[in-house]
Amino acid sequence: MTIFTTHPNLKSRHLFAGRQGGVSTGIYASLNTGLYSGDDPEAVNQNRALVCEALGAGHLVSLRQIHSDDVEIIESPPTEPIRADGLVTKTPGLAISAQSADCGPLLLEDTDAGVIAACHAGWRGALSGIVESTIAAMCEVGAHPDNISAVLGPCISQPNYEAGDAFMAEFTDVNADYAKYFVSGPSGIPHFDLPAFILSRLADCGVENRNWVGQCTYADEAKFFSYRRNTHQGLEGYGRNISAIVLPH
Repeated sequence: MTIFTTHPNLKSRHLFAGRQGGVSTGIYASLNTGLYSGDDPEAVNQNRALVCEALGAGHLVSLRQIHSDDVEIIESPPTEPIRADGLVTKTPGLAISAQSADCGPLLLEDTDAGVIAACHAGWRGALSGIVESTIAAMCEVGAHPDNISAVLGPCISQPNYEAGDAFMAEFTDVNADYAKYFVSGPSGIPHFDLPAFILSRLADCGVENRNWVGQCTYADEAKFFSYRRNTHQGLEGYGRNISAIVLPH
């Protein structure tokens, strides 16, 4: 049985799933849904079918994520892989998703307009505008920021996100005020607050109903895949957590 959490601020059927409740083995154990993760494709497809079943969806759409600000509006399951980091749809029964392994998976809805979205917001995508692009695409098909609810799923938290001075400069070179999303860690190296930065992007877009689930992928090895944790442990490859949302039929 697929193990997942939900958030009360989203009315559409949705889930934030970690690594539990699937069929994959080894470093991918067990609910790895990453099509490009290096896992056994048969196991990945079985895991994705479990997610689809949990959502009551006809199809589950994922992207070939590229850490961009590119968003696709879809009406039906794509026939070819889409290279982008955001998905928007008005099609009932079509589940859209964001996959992550420390980056921020964001689910959004405007139930008045019947519009949902999912986006993958790593630091690079968040800095380059993936949140803003996703909101804009939702509005293109009838949503309004005042009516949008957004929930950020499990991602790496500031205590575990040691970033360094060069990383911090990527942000402060864009806007000196972004220094507020960094604190000095135990060793004096800056640590980045990814959830706060993503939520601030939503606020700047006029989305007042915004939340983070408060779960750290790095900190909880039993529940979540984490790219950074695997790297620190000298492991090659990593599974993907999935966050998905679907409009009712």
